[in-house]
Amino acid sequence: MPYAAPASEFRFLLDHVVNFDQVTGTDTFGDATPDMRDAILTEAAKLCDEVLAPLQRNGDEHPARLENGIVRTSPGFAEGFKAIADGGWIGMSADPAYGGMGLPFTLTTAVNDMMSGACLSLQLNPLMCQGQIEALEHHASDAIKDLYLPKLISGQWCGTMNLTEPQAGSDVGALRSKATPNGDGSYAITGQKIYISWADNDFTENVCHLVLARLPDGVEGTKGISLFMVPKIIPNEDGTLGERNSLRVVSLEHKMGLHGSPTAVMEYDGARGWLVGPEHGGMAAMFTMMNNARVGVGTQGIGTAEAAYQHALAYAMERKQGRAGGSGTIVEHADVRRMLATMKAEVFAARSIAISNAIAIDMSTATGDAAWKARAALLTPISKAFGTDVGVETAATGIQVHGGMGFIEETGAAQFARDVRVTTIYEGTNGIQAMDLVARKMMDNGEAAFALMDEIEAAAEAAKEKCPDLAEPVWHACETLREATEWLVAQELTDRFAGAVPYLRAFARVLGGYYHLLAALHGDDSRERLATVYIKRMLPEHSALLAQVREGASDLMAISTDDLVA
Repeated sequence: MPYAAPASEFRFLLDHVVNFDQVTGTDTFGDATPDMRDAILTEAAKLCDEVLAPLQRNGDEHPARLENGIVRTSPGFAEGFKAIADGGWIGMSADPAYGGMGLPFTLTTAVNDMMSGACLSLQLNPLMCQGQIEALEHHASDAIKDLYLPKLISGQWCGTMNLTEPQAGSDVGALRSKATPNGDGSYAITGQKIYISWADNDFTENVCHLVLARLPDGVEGTKGISLFMVPKIIPNEDGTLGERNSLRVVSLEHKMGLHGSPTAVMEYDGARGWLVGPEHGGMAAMFTMMNNARVGVGTQGIGTAEAAYQHALAYAMERKQGRAGGSGTIVEHADVRRMLATMKAEVFAARSIAISNAIAIDMSTATGDAAWKARAALLTPISKAFGTDVGVETAATGIQVHGGMGFIEETGAAQFARDVRVTTIYEGTNGIQAMDLVARKMMDNGEAAFALMDEIEAAAEAAKEKCPDLAEPVWHACETLREATEWLVAQELTDRFAGAVPYLRAFARVLGGYYHLLAALHGDDSRERLATVYIKRMLPEHSALLAQVREGASDLMAISTDDLVA
Protein backbone atom coordinates (compact mmCIF):
# COMPACT_ATOMS: atom_id res chain seq x y z
CA MET A 1 0.00 0.00 0.00
CA PRO A 2 1.66 3.26 -1.09
CA TYR A 3 2.26 5.76 1.72
CA ALA A 4 4.72 8.60 2.13
CA ALA A 5 4.54 10.54 5.38
CA PRO A 6 3.79 14.21 4.52
CA ALA A 7 6.69 15.80 6.41
CA SER A 8 7.04 18.59 3.84
CA GLU A 9 3.37 19.47 4.28
CA PHE A 10 3.92 20.00 7.99
CA ARG A 11 6.95 22.18 7.33
CA PHE A 12 4.82 24.39 5.11
CA LEU A 13 2.01 24.55 7.67
CA LEU A 14 4.34 25.42 10.54
CA ASP A 15 6.23 28.04 8.54
CA HIS A 16 3.44 29.73 6.61
CA VAL A 17 -0.03 28.96 7.97
CA VAL A 18 -0.18 28.48 11.76
CA ASN A 19 2.72 30.67 12.93
CA PHE A 20 4.72 28.07 14.84
CA ASP A 21 7.30 30.77 15.57
CA GLN A 22 5.09 32.13 18.33
CA VAL A 23 5.45 28.78 20.14
CA THR A 24 9.21 28.56 19.74
CA GLY A 25 9.45 32.19 20.78
CA THR A 26 8.36 31.31 24.31
CA ASP A 27 10.77 30.37 27.08
CA THR A 28 9.02 27.03 27.50
CA PHE A 29 9.60 25.84 23.94
CA GLY A 30 12.59 27.91 22.87
CA ASP A 31 14.69 24.78 22.31
CA ALA A 32 12.42 23.60 19.48
CA THR A 33 14.55 25.27 16.83
CA PRO A 34 13.86 24.96 13.10
CA ASP A 35 16.73 22.47 12.76
CA MET A 36 15.33 20.34 15.58
CA ARG A 37 11.83 20.53 14.12
CA ASP A 38 13.05 19.46 10.68
CA ALA A 39 15.06 16.60 12.14
CA ILE A 40 12.04 15.36 14.09
CA LEU A 41 9.76 15.46 11.06
CA THR A 42 12.37 13.75 8.88
CA GLU A 43 13.05 10.93 11.33
CA ALA A 44 9.36 10.42 12.11
CA ALA A 45 8.58 10.21 8.40
CA LYS A 46 11.33 7.64 7.95
CA LEU A 47 9.91 5.53 10.78
CA CYS A 48 6.42 5.75 9.29
CA ASP A 49 7.48 4.88 5.75
CA GLU A 50 9.96 2.11 6.50
CA VAL A 51 8.66 0.49 9.69
CA LEU A 52 5.00 1.25 10.33
CA ALA A 53 3.39 1.45 6.87
CA PRO A 54 4.40 -2.14 5.99
CA LEU A 55 2.41 -3.31 9.05
CA GLN A 56 -0.89 -1.76 7.91
CA ARG A 57 -2.20 -4.82 6.09
CA ASN A 58 -0.85 -7.23 8.71
CA GLY A 59 -3.14 -5.74 11.31
CA ASP A 60 -6.17 -6.17 9.08
CA GLU A 61 -5.43 -9.63 7.72
CA HIS A 62 -3.98 -11.11 10.93
CA PRO A 63 -5.99 -9.55 13.77
CA ALA A 64 -5.07 -9.52 17.43
CA ARG A 65 -6.48 -12.59 19.17
CA LEU A 66 -7.02 -13.90 22.69
CA GLU A 67 -5.39 -17.25 23.46
CA ASN A 68 -5.69 -18.76 26.93
CA GLY A 69 -6.09 -15.33 28.48
CA ILE A 70 -3.13 -13.86 26.57
CA VAL A 71 -3.52 -11.28 23.81
CA ARG A 72 -1.44 -12.13 20.75
CA THR A 73 -0.80 -9.11 18.55
CA SER A 74 -0.52 -8.88 14.78
CA PRO A 75 2.74 -9.89 13.05
CA GLY A 76 5.34 -7.15 13.28
CA PHE A 77 3.45 -5.02 15.79
CA ALA A 78 5.86 -5.83 18.62
CA GLU A 79 8.80 -4.67 16.51
CA GLY A 80 6.85 -1.62 15.36
CA PHE A 81 6.01 -0.58 18.90
CA LYS A 82 9.61 -1.11 19.97
CA ALA A 83 10.76 1.22 17.18
CA ILE A 84 8.26 3.86 18.36
CA ALA A 85 9.36 3.49 21.98
CA ASP A 86 13.09 3.36 21.25
CA GLY A 87 12.82 6.53 19.19
CA GLY A 88 11.32 8.40 22.14
CA TRP A 89 8.16 9.18 20.18
CA ILE A 90 5.78 8.29 23.03
CA GLY A 91 7.18 10.92 25.37
CA MET A 92 7.76 13.73 22.88
CA SER A 93 5.74 16.24 24.91
CA ALA A 94 6.21 14.60 28.31
CA ASP A 95 8.05 16.15 31.23
CA PRO A 96 11.86 15.80 30.86
CA ALA A 97 12.05 15.15 34.62
CA TYR A 98 10.61 11.71 33.91
CA GLY A 99 12.39 11.01 30.63
CA GLY A 100 10.25 12.97 28.18
CA MET A 101 11.48 15.41 25.55
CA GLY A 102 9.34 18.37 26.63
CA LEU A 103 8.65 19.28 23.00
CA PRO A 104 5.62 21.27 21.81
CA PHE A 105 2.38 19.33 21.50
CA THR A 106 2.24 20.71 17.96
CA LEU A 107 5.12 18.47 16.93
CA THR A 108 3.56 15.50 18.70
CA THR A 109 0.36 16.14 16.75
CA ALA A 110 2.27 16.20 13.45
CA VAL A 111 4.02 12.93 14.25
CA ASN A 112 0.76 11.29 15.37
CA ASP A 113 -0.84 12.34 12.09
CA MET A 114 1.91 10.65 10.09
CA MET A 115 1.85 7.51 12.23
CA SER A 116 -1.94 7.29 11.87
CA GLY A 117 -1.60 7.33 8.11
CA ALA A 118 1.06 4.65 8.25
CA CYS A 119 -0.67 2.18 10.60
CA LEU A 120 -3.68 3.38 12.57
CA SER A 121 -4.19 0.18 14.56
CA LEU A 122 -0.71 0.32 16.07
CA GLN A 123 -0.63 4.11 16.49
CA LEU A 124 -3.62 3.91 18.81
CA ASN A 125 -1.41 2.34 21.49
CA PRO A 126 1.10 5.20 21.91
CA LEU A 127 -1.77 7.68 21.61
CA MET A 128 -3.43 6.11 24.67
CA CYS A 129 -0.08 6.17 26.47
CA GLN A 130 0.37 9.88 25.76
CA GLY A 131 -3.07 10.68 27.15
CA GLN A 132 -2.37 8.71 30.31
CA ILE A 133 1.00 10.39 30.75
CA GLU A 134 -0.62 13.83 30.59
CA ALA A 135 -3.34 12.82 33.06
CA LEU A 136 -0.76 11.55 35.54
CA GLU A 137 1.42 14.64 35.13
CA HIS A 138 -1.52 16.86 36.05
CA HIS A 139 -3.34 14.82 38.69
CA ALA A 140 -1.30 11.97 40.19
CA SER A 141 0.65 11.99 43.43
CA ASP A 142 4.43 12.31 43.30
CA ALA A 143 4.73 8.65 44.28
CA ILE A 144 2.62 7.51 41.32
CA LYS A 145 4.43 9.88 38.96
CA ASP A 146 7.83 8.61 40.07
CA LEU A 147 6.79 4.97 39.70
CA TYR A 148 4.75 5.05 36.49
CA LEU A 149 5.82 7.97 34.29
CA PRO A 150 9.37 6.83 33.43
CA LYS A 151 8.07 3.39 32.42
CA LEU A 152 5.19 4.80 30.35
CA ILE A 153 7.41 7.35 28.63
CA SER A 154 10.04 4.76 27.77
CA GLY A 155 7.44 2.34 26.39
CA GLN A 156 8.34 -0.41 28.87
CA TRP A 157 4.75 -0.14 30.08
CA CYS A 158 1.71 1.16 28.22
CA GLY A 159 -1.53 2.79 29.34
CA THR A 160 -5.27 2.61 28.75
CA MET A 161 -8.42 4.48 29.78
CA ASN A 162 -11.42 2.61 31.22
CA LEU A 163 -14.67 4.57 31.14
CA THR A 164 -17.38 2.67 29.33
CA GLU A 165 -19.59 -0.04 30.82
CA PRO A 166 -22.46 -1.95 29.19
CA GLN A 167 -25.05 0.42 30.73
CA ALA A 168 -22.81 3.51 30.80
CA GLY A 169 -21.62 4.75 27.44
CA SER A 170 -21.91 8.48 26.84
CA ASP A 171 -23.65 8.68 30.24
CA VAL A 172 -20.47 7.94 32.19
CA GLY A 173 -22.20 8.83 35.46
CA ALA A 174 -24.27 5.62 35.21
CA LEU A 175 -21.24 3.43 35.85
CA ARG A 176 -21.44 0.68 38.50
CA SER A 177 -17.77 -0.14 39.12
CA LYS A 178 -16.93 0.07 42.80
CA ALA A 179 -13.81 1.05 44.72
CA THR A 180 -13.43 -0.03 48.35
CA PRO A 181 -10.57 1.20 50.56
CA ASN A 182 -8.16 -1.57 51.56
CA GLY A 183 -6.87 0.38 54.57
CA ASP A 184 -3.31 0.60 53.27
CA GLY A 185 -3.76 3.46 50.80
CA SER A 186 -4.89 1.17 48.00
CA TYR A 187 -8.42 0.32 46.86
CA ALA A 188 -10.18 -2.82 45.70
CA ILE A 189 -11.65 -2.17 42.25
CA THR A 190 -14.54 -4.34 41.10
CA GLY A 191 -16.54 -4.01 37.90
CA GLN A 192 -16.64 -4.59 34.17
CA LYS A 193 -15.48 -2.21 31.44
CA ILE A 194 -16.04 -2.52 27.70
CA TYR A 195 -14.46 -1.08 24.53
CA ILE A 196 -11.01 -0.83 26.12
CA SER A 197 -8.52 -0.07 23.35
CA TRP A 198 -5.21 -1.91 23.65
CA ALA A 199 -6.31 -3.44 26.95
CA ASP A 200 -3.46 -5.94 26.69
CA ASN A 201 -0.57 -6.93 24.46
CA ASP A 202 2.37 -9.31 24.28
CA PHE A 203 5.15 -6.74 23.88
CA THR A 204 5.17 -4.44 26.94
CA GLU A 205 6.11 -5.55 30.44
CA ASN A 206 2.99 -4.09 32.01
CA VAL A 207 -0.33 -2.48 31.10
CA CYS A 208 -1.52 0.39 33.29
CA HIS A 209 -5.26 0.97 33.40
CA LEU A 210 -6.82 4.26 34.45
CA VAL A 211 -10.22 3.14 35.74
CA LEU A 212 -13.26 5.18 36.76
CA ALA A 213 -15.10 3.75 39.77
CA ARG A 214 -17.29 4.93 42.64
CA LEU A 215 -16.21 4.99 46.29
CA PRO A 216 -18.74 3.83 48.93
CA ASP A 217 -19.62 7.44 49.76
CA GLY A 218 -19.67 8.57 46.14
CA VAL A 219 -22.93 10.20 45.09
CA GLU A 220 -24.78 9.14 41.97
CA GLY A 221 -23.76 10.71 38.67
CA THR A 222 -20.42 12.04 37.55
CA LYS A 223 -19.76 14.00 40.75
CA GLY A 224 -19.33 10.76 42.70
CA ILE A 225 -16.74 9.17 40.41
CA SER A 226 -13.07 8.70 41.28
CA LEU A 227 -10.10 7.68 39.12
CA PHE A 228 -7.69 4.87 39.93
CA MET A 229 -4.46 3.49 38.55
CA VAL A 230 -4.94 -0.26 38.27
CA PRO A 231 -1.89 -2.06 36.79
CA LYS A 232 -1.99 -5.48 35.18
CA ILE A 233 1.04 -6.43 37.30
CA ILE A 234 1.51 -4.64 40.60
CA PRO A 235 4.90 -2.91 40.66
CA ASN A 236 7.19 -2.89 43.66
CA GLU A 237 8.39 0.41 45.07
CA ASP A 238 11.62 0.17 43.06
CA GLY A 239 9.71 -0.25 39.79
CA THR A 240 10.31 -3.98 39.42
CA LEU A 241 7.26 -6.10 38.78
CA GLY A 242 5.53 -7.97 41.58
CA GLU A 243 2.38 -10.05 41.65
CA ARG A 244 -0.32 -10.27 39.01
CA ASN A 245 -3.34 -8.10 39.76
CA SER A 246 -6.89 -9.44 39.94
CA LEU A 247 -8.05 -8.34 36.52
CA ARG A 248 -8.43 -10.06 33.16
CA VAL A 249 -9.37 -9.67 29.54
CA VAL A 250 -12.74 -11.39 29.21
CA SER A 251 -12.93 -11.20 25.43
CA LEU A 252 -11.89 -9.19 22.40
CA GLU A 253 -14.53 -7.37 20.38
CA HIS A 254 -15.14 -8.53 16.80
CA LYS A 255 -14.93 -5.15 15.11
CA MET A 256 -15.69 -3.58 11.76
CA GLY A 257 -12.11 -2.39 11.46
CA LEU A 258 -8.94 -1.65 13.43
CA HIS A 259 -8.44 -5.41 13.65
CA GLY A 260 -4.82 -5.04 14.71
CA SER A 261 -5.86 -3.04 17.78
CA PRO A 262 -7.26 -5.35 20.49
CA THR A 263 -10.42 -3.86 22.00
CA ALA A 264 -11.43 -5.75 25.12
CA VAL A 265 -14.06 -6.41 27.70
CA MET A 266 -12.21 -6.07 31.01
CA GLU A 267 -13.16 -7.57 34.37
CA TYR A 268 -11.84 -6.22 37.67
CA ASP A 269 -12.38 -8.52 40.64
CA GLY A 270 -11.11 -6.73 43.72
CA ALA A 271 -8.06 -5.55 41.75
CA ARG A 272 -5.71 -3.28 43.66
CA GLY A 273 -5.74 0.31 42.51
CA TRP A 274 -4.41 3.67 43.66
CA LEU A 275 -6.28 6.96 43.64
CA VAL A 276 -5.34 9.50 40.98
CA GLY A 277 -6.46 13.00 41.93
CA PRO A 278 -8.87 13.70 44.80
CA GLU A 279 -11.72 11.47 45.90
CA HIS A 280 -14.79 12.04 43.69
CA GLY A 281 -12.63 14.07 41.30
CA GLY A 282 -12.27 11.37 38.70
CA MET A 283 -14.01 13.09 35.83
CA ALA A 284 -11.76 16.15 35.98
CA ALA A 285 -8.69 13.92 35.89
CA MET A 286 -10.08 11.70 33.14
CA PHE A 287 -11.06 14.71 31.04
CA THR A 288 -7.41 15.70 30.90
CA MET A 289 -6.75 12.39 29.18
CA MET A 290 -9.90 12.63 27.07
CA ASN A 291 -9.15 16.12 25.78
CA ASN A 292 -5.66 14.99 24.81
CA ALA A 293 -7.22 11.98 23.10
CA ARG A 294 -9.86 14.10 21.33
CA VAL A 295 -7.20 16.10 19.51
CA GLY A 296 -5.34 12.85 18.90
CA VAL A 297 -8.41 11.09 17.52
CA GLY A 298 -9.12 14.01 15.18
CA THR A 299 -5.54 13.62 14.02
CA GLN A 300 -6.14 9.91 13.45
CA GLY A 301 -8.97 10.79 11.10
CA ILE A 302 -6.74 13.21 9.21
CA GLY A 303 -3.83 10.78 8.97
CA THR A 304 -6.13 8.08 7.62
CA ALA A 305 -7.61 10.55 5.13
CA GLU A 306 -4.09 11.34 3.92
CA ALA A 307 -3.34 7.65 3.42
CA ALA A 308 -6.65 7.03 1.64
CA TYR A 309 -5.97 10.00 -0.64
CA GLN A 310 -2.49 8.78 -1.52
CA HIS A 311 -3.84 5.31 -2.20
CA ALA A 312 -6.60 6.63 -4.47
CA LEU A 313 -4.24 8.98 -6.30
CA ALA A 314 -1.78 6.18 -7.04
CA TYR A 315 -4.60 4.06 -8.45
CA ALA A 316 -6.03 6.90 -10.54
CA MET A 317 -2.61 7.63 -12.02
CA GLU A 318 -2.31 4.03 -13.25
CA ARG A 319 -5.85 2.87 -14.08
CA LYS A 320 -6.89 3.24 -17.72
CA GLN A 321 -10.62 3.23 -18.33
CA GLY A 322 -12.81 5.02 -20.86
CA ARG A 323 -11.71 7.74 -23.20
CA ALA A 324 -9.37 10.14 -21.50
CA GLY A 325 -6.82 12.60 -22.79
CA GLY A 326 -3.31 13.17 -21.56
CA SER A 327 -1.99 10.09 -19.81
CA GLY A 328 -5.08 8.09 -20.69
CA THR A 329 -5.63 7.20 -17.03
CA ILE A 330 -8.77 7.93 -15.04
CA VAL A 331 -7.14 10.92 -13.34
CA GLU A 332 -7.87 12.76 -16.61
CA HIS A 333 -11.65 12.44 -16.12
CA ALA A 334 -13.24 15.57 -14.65
CA ASP A 335 -15.20 13.73 -11.96
CA VAL A 336 -12.19 11.73 -10.78
CA ARG A 337 -10.19 14.96 -10.72
CA ARG A 338 -13.01 16.49 -8.64
CA MET A 339 -12.89 13.65 -6.13
CA LEU A 340 -9.13 13.77 -5.75
CA ALA A 341 -9.03 17.56 -5.46
CA THR A 342 -11.79 17.46 -2.85
CA MET A 343 -9.92 14.82 -0.85
CA LYS A 344 -6.69 16.82 -0.90
CA ALA A 345 -8.41 20.11 -0.04
CA GLU A 346 -10.33 18.54 2.86
CA VAL A 347 -7.19 16.97 4.32
CA PHE A 348 -5.42 20.32 4.26
CA ALA A 349 -8.33 22.09 5.93
CA ALA A 350 -8.75 19.51 8.69
CA ARG A 351 -4.99 19.25 9.29
CA SER A 352 -4.67 23.02 9.57
CA ILE A 353 -7.45 23.15 12.17
CA ALA A 354 -5.83 20.38 14.23
CA ILE A 355 -2.37 21.96 14.10
CA SER A 356 -3.83 25.35 15.03
CA ASN A 357 -5.54 23.64 17.96
CA ALA A 358 -2.17 22.23 19.03
CA ILE A 359 -0.58 25.68 18.68
CA ALA A 360 -3.23 27.09 21.04
CA ILE A 361 -2.57 24.29 23.54
CA ASP A 362 1.17 25.00 23.44
CA MET A 363 0.65 28.72 23.86
CA SER A 364 -1.69 28.07 26.77
CA THR A 365 0.94 25.85 28.37
CA ALA A 366 3.75 28.34 27.78
CA THR A 367 1.93 31.53 28.78
CA GLY A 368 -1.00 30.52 30.97
CA ASP A 369 -2.97 33.15 29.08
CA ALA A 370 -6.74 32.76 29.43
CA ALA A 371 -7.39 33.70 25.80
CA TRP A 372 -5.13 30.89 24.56
CA LYS A 373 -6.81 28.44 26.93
CA ALA A 374 -10.21 29.48 25.60
CA ARG A 375 -9.09 29.09 21.99
CA ALA A 376 -7.63 25.64 22.68
CA ALA A 377 -10.90 24.59 24.31
CA LEU A 378 -12.98 26.02 21.45
CA LEU A 379 -10.97 24.27 18.74
CA THR A 380 -10.83 20.85 20.43
CA PRO A 381 -14.36 19.65 19.54
CA ILE A 382 -13.98 21.08 16.03
CA SER A 383 -10.65 19.31 15.54
CA LYS A 384 -12.06 16.01 16.74
CA ALA A 385 -15.36 16.08 14.88
CA PHE A 386 -14.24 17.62 11.61
CA GLY A 387 -10.98 15.65 11.50
CA THR A 388 -12.77 12.34 11.90
CA ASP A 389 -15.63 13.29 9.57
CA VAL A 390 -13.04 14.12 6.93
CA GLY A 391 -11.39 10.77 7.62
CA VAL A 392 -14.63 8.88 7.03
CA GLU A 393 -15.69 10.90 3.98
CA THR A 394 -12.26 10.83 2.35
CA ALA A 395 -11.89 7.09 2.87
CA ALA A 396 -15.32 6.57 1.28
CA THR A 397 -14.36 8.78 -1.66
CA GLY A 398 -11.16 6.77 -2.02
CA ILE A 399 -13.24 3.64 -2.54
CA GLN A 400 -15.25 5.50 -5.17
CA VAL A 401 -12.10 6.51 -7.05
CA HIS A 402 -11.17 2.82 -7.23
CA GLY A 403 -14.59 1.99 -8.69
CA GLY A 404 -15.46 -1.70 -8.39
CA MET A 405 -11.95 -2.50 -7.23
CA GLY A 406 -12.51 -0.33 -4.17
CA PHE A 407 -15.06 -2.87 -2.96
CA ILE A 408 -12.51 -5.67 -3.28
CA GLU A 409 -10.53 -6.13 -0.09
CA GLU A 410 -7.26 -6.95 -1.85
CA THR A 411 -6.82 -3.36 -3.00
CA GLY A 412 -6.75 -2.13 0.62
CA ALA A 413 -9.01 0.85 -0.11
CA ALA A 414 -11.84 -0.49 2.04
CA GLN A 415 -9.58 -0.92 5.07
CA PHE A 416 -9.21 2.82 5.48
CA ALA A 417 -13.00 3.19 5.60
CA ARG A 418 -13.44 0.35 8.08
CA ASP A 419 -10.58 1.45 10.32
CA VAL A 420 -11.44 5.14 10.54
CA ARG A 421 -15.19 4.75 11.03
CA VAL A 422 -14.97 4.36 14.80
CA THR A 423 -13.09 7.63 15.24
CA THR A 424 -16.33 9.59 14.87
CA ILE A 425 -17.70 7.59 17.82
CA TYR A 426 -15.05 7.21 20.47
CA GLU A 427 -13.80 9.88 22.87
CA GLY A 428 -17.32 11.30 22.65
CA THR A 429 -19.38 10.98 19.47
CA ASN A 430 -19.21 13.85 17.03
CA GLY A 431 -22.72 14.84 18.05
CA ILE A 432 -21.47 15.20 21.62
CA GLN A 433 -18.51 17.25 20.36
CA ALA A 434 -20.94 19.60 18.60
CA MET A 435 -23.11 19.90 21.70
CA ASP A 436 -20.02 20.69 23.74
CA LEU A 437 -19.11 23.42 21.25
CA VAL A 438 -22.47 25.19 21.37
CA ALA A 439 -22.95 24.77 25.13
CA ARG A 440 -19.87 24.58 27.35
CA LYS A 441 -17.58 26.31 24.86
CA MET A 442 -20.15 29.09 24.42
CA MET A 443 -20.56 29.79 28.14
CA ASP A 444 -18.51 32.93 27.49
CA ASN A 445 -21.34 34.13 25.20
CA GLY A 446 -19.13 33.39 22.20
CA GLU A 447 -16.20 35.58 23.24
CA ALA A 448 -13.51 33.06 22.19
CA ALA A 449 -15.34 32.33 18.94
CA PHE A 450 -15.70 36.01 18.10
CA ALA A 451 -12.00 36.61 18.82
CA LEU A 452 -11.12 33.93 16.27
CA MET A 453 -13.56 35.43 13.78
CA ASP A 454 -11.94 38.83 14.26
CA GLU A 455 -8.61 37.28 13.31
CA ILE A 456 -10.08 35.61 10.22
CA GLU A 457 -11.80 38.76 8.97
CA ALA A 458 -8.68 40.88 9.53
CA ALA A 459 -6.56 38.41 7.56
CA ALA A 460 -9.15 38.21 4.77
CA GLU A 461 -9.35 42.00 4.60
CA ALA A 462 -5.58 42.22 4.28
CA ALA A 463 -5.57 39.52 1.59
CA LYS A 464 -8.09 41.27 -0.66
CA GLU A 465 -5.40 43.20 -2.52
CA LYS A 466 -3.47 40.09 -3.55
CA CYS A 467 -6.24 37.44 -3.74
CA PRO A 468 -9.59 39.25 -3.95
CA ASP A 469 -11.41 36.29 -5.51
CA LEU A 470 -10.50 34.12 -2.52
CA ALA A 471 -10.42 36.68 0.28
CA GLU A 472 -13.89 38.13 -0.36
CA PRO A 473 -15.75 34.80 0.02
CA VAL A 474 -13.81 33.97 3.19
CA TRP A 475 -14.62 37.37 4.73
CA HIS A 476 -18.32 37.09 3.90
CA ALA A 477 -18.53 33.49 5.13
CA CYS A 478 -16.97 34.52 8.43
CA GLU A 479 -19.40 37.40 8.82
CA THR A 480 -22.31 35.00 8.21
CA LEU A 481 -20.85 32.70 10.86
CA ARG A 482 -20.59 35.62 13.26
CA GLU A 483 -24.25 36.53 12.78
CA ALA A 484 -25.33 32.91 13.28
CA THR A 485 -23.22 32.70 16.43
CA GLU A 486 -24.81 35.85 17.83
CA TRP A 487 -28.20 34.23 17.23
CA LEU A 488 -27.07 30.91 18.70
CA VAL A 489 -25.80 32.19 22.04
CA ALA A 490 -29.16 33.88 22.64
CA GLN A 491 -31.06 30.56 22.37
CA GLU A 492 -32.03 27.91 24.90
CA LEU A 493 -29.94 24.75 24.96
CA THR A 494 -32.46 22.58 23.11
CA ASP A 495 -32.42 24.95 20.15
CA ARG A 496 -28.63 25.10 20.27
CA PHE A 497 -28.35 21.31 20.35
CA ALA A 498 -30.71 20.89 17.39
CA GLY A 499 -28.30 22.86 15.22
CA ALA A 500 -25.06 21.85 16.90
CA VAL A 501 -23.75 19.47 14.24
CA PRO A 502 -24.34 21.78 11.26
CA TYR A 503 -22.94 24.68 13.30
CA LEU A 504 -19.69 22.85 14.01
CA ARG A 505 -19.41 21.85 10.37
CA ALA A 506 -20.02 25.43 9.23
CA PHE A 507 -17.38 26.70 11.67
CA ALA A 508 -14.94 24.15 10.29
CA ARG A 509 -15.79 25.17 6.73
CA VAL A 510 -14.93 28.81 7.52
CA LEU A 511 -11.72 27.84 9.31
CA GLY A 512 -10.76 25.68 6.35
CA GLY A 513 -11.32 28.60 3.99
CA TYR A 514 -9.16 30.81 6.21
CA TYR A 515 -6.23 28.39 6.25
CA HIS A 516 -6.49 27.74 2.52
CA LEU A 517 -6.40 31.50 1.98
CA LEU A 518 -3.21 31.79 4.03
CA ALA A 519 -1.71 28.92 2.05
CA ALA A 520 -2.57 30.64 -1.21
CA LEU A 521 -0.91 33.85 0.00
CA HIS A 522 2.33 32.19 1.09
CA GLY A 523 2.62 29.16 -1.18
CA ASP A 524 3.14 28.49 -4.87
CA ASP A 525 0.52 28.42 -7.61
CA SER A 526 -0.57 24.89 -6.70
CA ARG A 527 -1.60 26.14 -3.26
CA GLU A 528 -3.72 28.85 -4.84
CA ARG A 529 -5.35 26.35 -7.19
CA LEU A 530 -6.23 24.03 -4.32
CA ALA A 531 -7.51 26.96 -2.25
CA THR A 532 -9.73 27.95 -5.16
CA VAL A 533 -11.30 24.49 -5.21
CA TYR A 534 -12.01 24.64 -1.49
CA ILE A 535 -13.21 28.24 -1.29
CA LYS A 536 -15.34 28.18 -4.45
CA ARG A 537 -16.78 24.66 -4.15
CA MET A 538 -16.79 23.68 -0.47
CA LEU A 539 -16.87 26.86 1.59
CA PRO A 540 -20.34 27.81 0.20
CA GLU A 541 -21.77 24.87 2.15
CA HIS A 542 -21.56 27.06 5.26
CA SER A 543 -24.62 29.02 4.16
CA ALA A 544 -26.92 25.98 3.98
CA LEU A 545 -25.49 24.61 7.22
CA LEU A 546 -26.15 27.84 9.09
CA ALA A 547 -29.69 27.95 7.70
CA GLN A 548 -30.24 24.65 9.51
CA VAL A 549 -28.82 26.12 12.70
CA ARG A 550 -31.32 28.98 12.70
CA GLU A 551 -34.29 26.58 12.48
CA GLY A 552 -33.83 25.68 16.13
CA ALA A 553 -35.49 22.56 17.54
CA SER A 554 -39.20 23.09 16.92
CA ASP A 555 -39.49 21.21 13.61
CA LEU A 556 -37.38 18.30 14.86
CA MET A 557 -39.25 17.90 18.12
CA ALA A 558 -42.57 18.17 16.26
CA ILE A 559 -41.73 14.82 14.65
CA SER A 560 -43.36 12.29 16.96
CA THR A 561 -42.15 8.75 17.55
CA ASP A 562 -45.24 7.61 15.66
CA ASP A 563 -44.08 9.70 12.70
CA LEU A 564 -40.72 7.95 12.82
CA VAL A 565 -42.28 4.52 12.93
CA ALA A 566 -44.90 5.19 10.26
